[in-house]
Amino acid sequence: MASRNRSRADDRGAASTELVLAVPLLLVLLLLIVQFALAEHAQHIAQAAASRALATARAQDSTSQAGDARAAATLRLLGSRVLLNPAVQVSRGGEHVVVDVHGEVVALVPGLHLRVAGHAAGPVERWSQGVPG
Repeated sequence: MASRNRSRADDRGAASTELVLAVPLLLVLLLLIVQFALAEHAQHIAQAAASRALATARAQDSTSQAGDARAAATLRLLGSRVLLNPAVQVSRGGEHVVVDVHGEVVALVPGLHLRVAGHAAGPVERWSQGVPG
């Protein structure tokens, strides 16, 4: 009986020690999960901005500046708090348009800096008359 009481006395405080070690690890894990969810969201924002810029810039008689403005408007509406320091590059040639959007993800975990990018490319739209059959 005395050994049983002594065993309980030796275990006193063990739960507190385990809790002190486990809770910070669980909090860091939770922050990492949220951080990577934000990174995925920022990736979708960058891709949406690139797609919308492409749709605008590839239209007949449009310009790369119009695509750039469309991407900036999309980023302002969707990603000003999640996608930081976005950079947009729209290249419109005679036949193709290429849009790249890059940015940083807002950091929840100190020291973890994630970058995301969106890319879209397509042909310049041209109106043509159908060939009579």
